[in-house]
Amino acid sequence: QVQLVQSGGGLVQPGGSLKLSCGASGINLSLNTMDWFRQVPGKQRDWVATITRSSATNYADFVKGRFTVSRDNAKNTVYLQMNSLKPEDTAVYYCRNILFNIWGQGTQVTVSS
Repeated sequence: QVQLVQSGGGLVQPGGSLKLSCGASGINLSLNTMDWFRQVPGKQRDWVATITRSSATNYADFVKGRFTVSRDNAKNTVYLQMNSLKPEDTAVYYCRNILFNIWGQGTQVTVSS
C-alpha cells in the first residue's frame, strides 16, 4: 500500500521556524518528484514547493528564500524547513506524490504571537 505520513507542524511565533516531514511507505521517494501544498479553510490548495528525483527544487514566490525542501533517501522522507514564518503562512500543509496521486494527511501550522 502506498502511503504518505506527515509529522511536524504546530504553533510558532512570527519569525520562528518549523520543520515538516513526509515519510513514505510503498514508494521510493528518491525516484519520485514530491510536492508540498498548503490550504487555508475556504480557499484553494496552493502549491508551495517541489523537489524532483534529481533533487532540483522550486518554490512559490511567497516562500522563496524562507522555505527549503529536502529529501533523506535513507529515511525515505521529504522535509519542508520553514524559517522566518509569518502569520499568513498559517495553513494546513500537505505533501503529495503526483505519480501515484496520493496526499499526506495534512498537518496544521499556526503562526501567531
